[in-house]
Amino acid sequence: MNLMRFNLFQQSDVPEKYRSNFKHLYLDIAWFGVLSGTAVNFLNIYATRLGASGLQIGLLTAMAAVVNLFLAIPAGRWIEQRHTGRAVFWSSVVFRFGYVLWIPLPWLFDAQGQIWALIVLAFLMAIPLTPLGVGFNALFAEAVPDRFRAQVAGTRNVTFAIAYMLTSFGAGYILKSMPLEPGYQVIFAIGAFGAAMSSYHIYHVRPLEETSPLPSQPLPDSTTQADSPRGIKSALRLDIWRTPFRNILLVLFCFHLAHYMSAPIYPLYNVRVLNLNDNNLGTGTALYYLTVLIGSTQFRRVAHRYGNKKVTGWSVAGMALYPFMLAVAHTVWHYYVLSFLGGFLFAMVNGAYINYMLENIPPDDRPSHLAWYTIVLNIAILGSSLAGPAIAEMTGLVNALILFGILRILAGAAILKWG
Repeated sequence: MNLMRFNLFQQSDVPEKYRSNFKHLYLDIAWFGVLSGTAVNFLNIYATRLGASGLQIGLLTAMAAVVNLFLAIPAGRWIEQRHTGRAVFWSSVVFRFGYVLWIPLPWLFDAQGQIWALIVLAFLMAIPLTPLGVGFNALFAEAVPDRFRAQVAGTRNVTFAIAYMLTSFGAGYILKSMPLEPGYQVIFAIGAFGAAMSSYHIYHVRPLEETSPLPSQPLPDSTTQADSPRGIKSALRLDIWRTPFRNILLVLFCFHLAHYMSAPIYPLYNVRVLNLNDNNLGTGTALYYLTVLIGSTQFRRVAHRYGNKKVTGWSVAGMALYPFMLAVAHTVWHYYVLSFLGGFLFAMVNGAYINYMLENIPPDDRPSHLAWYTIVLNIAILGSSLAGPAIAEMTGLVNALILFGILRILAGAAILKWG
């Protein structure tokens, strides 16, 4: 079987000088998968079981988006002035310490107090998350040569999927076997350990010293610098919006808006309509990431054949399948089937869209471009986190899911036509 021959750490075709970076990038995402499959995966479910409203669940995501909007440009400039690897590492340490603070919340607050404490922590954690988000994409581009990015992205997807699948399945079993709050404390502790190990491996990723400016974009000389625009426009790098990268930003905004619109709706529908327990949710997530794993083994071949833009556009449109199928689901078995089918397209999108964006960014100006991407991403997250629950309140959960699926199809078409 091809899957059996797929070796996660097979690097025989990779030059020796790149192997350490690739290995630590794979281990970083594997431990991040542990964090994501436990603490992050079950956070909204925990809040829902504590009695959180749709607005409160939306705020758990929206808090980070608000902070990112204000700090993305300063974070990009801060990253530019520092060693990328060290800046990303220390940002990750400060951000991920917040996961440790989730653990004692049941001892300190009642149900509503825990919900609001999680929202406040989400706000505070977003401050170091902003340079981490901007910097990691820049670090990935600096640490992985262009010709290996599809391979590394695909392998990272595989390692993430394996870790997420195993830990989410195990987390569901733990939560089924323990009382509500102690069970979630164990899950949060496992996630915090995964976060610490992920940061450890980020520390060992080193930017390569072989990136040079594009021939068409020479380094500015002193005369050019003297004539450069000053003031707020220069600080905000508004000139980026006069380049072809503007279209990339706009279509990725459409993608993220359509994608995140349904995020606050899923836990409400799964818990209150399908009546799924934590073990059901863990099993469904494991099935989802099983197909993420299978799809990721094929990502390199698909991306090389069709290109990252086409893979991104068609996969975004195809992701409409998940909310469409969830809207007509009535049993746990329906949930398992749609979870199994949904993972493949997510694997394609998750591997392709970052590479698609990086292909359109000048190598000597990544932090500023990625800062604007971070702003666009977080406008989409903020808008969708607030609009999603509001739309569901007006139209009902089923109609909202169908509408959000249609928006995903339109976002995919926008990438293919204008991206």
